[in-house]
Amino acid sequence: MEAIAKLRNLKGSPQKTRLVIDLIRGRNVSQALAILKFTNKRAADPIAKVLRSAIANATFSAEQQNIAIDPDDLFVKTCFVDMGPHKNRSRMRPAPQGRAFREHRHYCHITVLVSSDKPEPTESDKPRKKGKKLLAKEAGESKVTTTKKAEKVAEVKEEKIIATEETAKVEETENTVTEQVAAESPNAIVEEVEAKNEAEVSDAKDTTTQTDAEQNETKPADEAQLDKNEELEKQ
Repeated sequence: MEAIAKLRNLKGSPQKTRLVIDLIRGRNVSQALAILKFTNKRAADPIAKVLRSAIANATFSAEQQNIAIDPDDLFVKTCFVDMGPHKNRSRMRPAPQGRAFREHRHYCHITVLVSSDKPEPTESDKPRKKGKKLLAKEAGESKVTTTKKAEKVAEVKEEKIIATEETAKVEETENTVTEQVAAESPNAIVEEVEAKNEAEVSDAKDTTTQTDAEQNETKPADEAQLDKNEELEKQ
């Protein structure tokens, strides 16, 4: 189902109007109305009126042909802007150095065609095909990136293996040291105790205790020496 609406002799240049109408080409009707509502251009309101007129024409023709159509299912199939007449409305615009430029008041014609069939994407909407050189570059870059990733993964794995080996070596050395200490510690303690006992016994043997008789043997000699000293002092 298709319907058309036109607006003739709209005040404004066709170039400025085309900037707005290109926004709604190939879009859904509700989406196109929302875009025109929030577009800050003078030509947005007249284009919205033309689009609503095309929707009304489509529903009216569908009622005449006994066809059920949902207005929300319509699409903007084609829309374009043509140049209108100048109507001899020219003005003079001041220019530098006392000159004047002639300025025309432009008019344009708007045409909007609405259809219930979804339009096919145009060449501008389709994604551009990449050349062979770009594809080759992307393939080469992808290969380089994959090789770099593989190298990084291999380096990380090697570092992990080295770290695990070092930890295993450290654990083995600690276990051996602990085993040696555990094996040697009882014998060492026993040897130290025996050495201390032997030293104490030898010290006890070397020390001699004097008896009372030995102490008295030295007393008469001391007394005789004292008597001699007293006689010498008297003389």
